[in-house]
Amino acid sequence: MSMWWSLHLRREAASVPLARRFLLGTMETAGVDPDVSYDLSVALSEACANAVEHGGGHDDADETGHDRAGHACGQYRVTAYLDGEKCRIEVADSGPGFPVRRTLRAAARPGAGHSADQQPSAAGHSVDQQPSAVGPAADAWPARTTVHPPETAESGRGLGLIEELADHVHFGNRPGRGAVVSFDKILKWREGALLMVS
Repeated sequence: MSMWWSLHLRREAASVPLARRFLLGTMETAGVDPDVSYDLSVALSEACANAVEHGGGHDDADETGHDRAGHACGQYRVTAYLDGEKCRIEVADSGPGFPVRRTLRAAARPGAGHSADQQPSAAGHSVDQQPSAVGPAADAWPARTTVHPPETAESGRGLGLIEELADHVHFGNRPGRGAVVSFDKILKWREGALLMVS
């Protein structure tokens, strides 16, 4: 058995703990190991906080609450998929998207041990820099890297934290529709977990 859910949330600070609690409740009910649930909930909180802060603005909206392209402003979407092996979470917003970097880390260059579409994070996890299936063809996207802030910075660590907590991470842009952060984590289950029994 597998399950999924999707939330459409306003870009307000109160939506972040709401999404986190919804995920934790789902994981508890399904019987996911609490440590895995905690890691995913922290990663989700960071992705949601990023969408709230950078995911678009009311300044771009017309009187109907939509931007010039007809997309809803001031909100973002969280979708989670759980199956017997992993959980995938996607957070999509209607903001300007991720900035494009023209350079690759040395480790991600072809011939350096990794393909051009995957980059190792600090923890050795795979970080997919190509667009999601909802975007254009993969070869249309320039490479991106997560920029790590200076140690004295008061913000800017959220995407790096997601990389550390998840097994596979994807940062992408949807032209005219904003940014997409998706991440996977292999699940561990408690004894007698509902999702594994069925």
